[in-house]
Amino acid sequence: MTRHVRHAAVFCALLLLALLVNATRVQVFESRSYDDNPANRRGVIARYGQPRGDILVGGRPVTGSADTREQLRYERTYAHGPLYAPVTGFSSQEYGTTLLEHAEDGVLSGTDPMLSPFPLWNDLARTRSAGGDVVTTLDPAAQQAAYAGLGARKGAVAAVEPATGRILALVSTPSYDPAVLSGNGAAAKEAWARLNGDREKPMLNRAVRQTYPPGSTFKVVTAAAALDAGVITDLDAPTDSPAPYTLPGTTTSLGNESDGCADASLREAFQWSCNTVFAKLGVDTGVADMAATAQAFGFNDTGVRIPFSVAESTFDTTVDRAQLALSSIGQFNTRATPLQMAAVSAAVANGGQWRTPYLVERTTTGDGDVLGRAGGRPVRQAMRPLTALRMRELMRDVVEEGTGTNAAIRGAVVGGKTGTAQHGVDNTGTPYAWFVSWAQAEGDYEPTVAVAVVVEDAAADRGRVSGNGVAAPIARAVMEAVLKKGDGKRKGRGGPARTPDAGRPGTRR
Repeated sequence: MTRHVRHAAVFCALLLLALLVNATRVQVFESRSYDDNPANRRGVIARYGQPRGDILVGGRPVTGSADTREQLRYERTYAHGPLYAPVTGFSSQEYGTTLLEHAEDGVLSGTDPMLSPFPLWNDLARTRSAGGDVVTTLDPAAQQAAYAGLGARKGAVAAVEPATGRILALVSTPSYDPAVLSGNGAAAKEAWARLNGDREKPMLNRAVRQTYPPGSTFKVVTAAAALDAGVITDLDAPTDSPAPYTLPGTTTSLGNESDGCADASLREAFQWSCNTVFAKLGVDTGVADMAATAQAFGFNDTGVRIPFSVAESTFDTTVDRAQLALSSIGQFNTRATPLQMAAVSAAVANGGQWRTPYLVERTTTGDGDVLGRAGGRPVRQAMRPLTALRMRELMRDVVEEGTGTNAAIRGAVVGGKTGTAQHGVDNTGTPYAWFVSWAQAEGDYEPTVAVAVVVEDAAADRGRVSGNGVAAPIARAVMEAVLKKGDGKRKGRGGPARTPDAGRPGTRR
């Protein structure tokens, strides 16, 4: 009898050992496959089982979390959703995440290892840390001015700080409210279908994900290339440019919107946006130097992230001379995002130094402890400092005496360049209205804001579309918003925006 009991005990011990081995296999070695199994909802339930961290603008959260008391407990909420949608993107229980909600998901959802002092314990206990916060570089006044300026028109605005590359405004219209996609019910599905079926594409981020022919705003790049290459040494010397100009190797003539462009100097041609002068200037400079300068300004860079990805702005390096002439006035295959053209203007304002734009100043825990900062950004010399000084002079002339007078701001130095970009079959589409600019307030040593505006405005009368008439007033409003904030700091009015580093009371919304 004792022998049978002993055998039974050994057998039970073996069964217990087998259970422990199998549990170890499942819990340790195969846990990843079970976590990734679509049928396993534990991860989803845990993800939405706690409030998500916030995205902050000017020290205040523009996102929140609402308790639904359902299995997927917390849904994302958005303050001023359409205003900040091109920055925040959406966080949806049904459709995932986009833009900052996606790029900073680890911090916001609490899964970033930096949020936990003991990451291994979180893995073993199947818990997650409270979500952290993402502090943006946006200036709320500039963002509001850009959004109000565009109004019901289709277009985009990007504004950056020249000395640092900080993005101060990023607006795309028409926009949408990300909150309508937050849940997983019928309302979210209906909103998804409606937004994706909308011909106006409200979920398209035109500021960073749409490229346009930059038109005459690209003449900033062409002029810089010609000056750097020594093709132009005197801003006021005749350029020996015929009007009209016959594209090399063709019988096609290129004309101008302005009179007096024949043999105009670079100053006059830039001030009145003479296509013939800049087309010939691009050809005289050559593909190699034009391409080198364009790439120094950020064109043809496929890896731009702010931290979410930015569409590549392109300058074709395989063109013939006729195509180079058109590329040099921002046509043919030349394409740019509004953010790219804001960075071009910022490089002029910053002594020729091109700084990588960025949108996140720092990430923090919910209590305000800093996890990471933007740190130093890559710097590239897009043009010689003397060339940048001359370009600032040319851009000032455009605003003070030329095609961009609607961007002038009393008491400030403003430089700009208008653009009217043709597009469509045989250029039959309503032209895009462009304006790029920078502004320096009285009392400042250097410009503090650079802006790019593009307005598609398909409903406008073709003859009335112009960078000065449509886009320049929007740029002026954005620049004024930034300069007024700076003026307040110089005169000691107000105080710094509250940031999460100082802590903030209460619970998440």
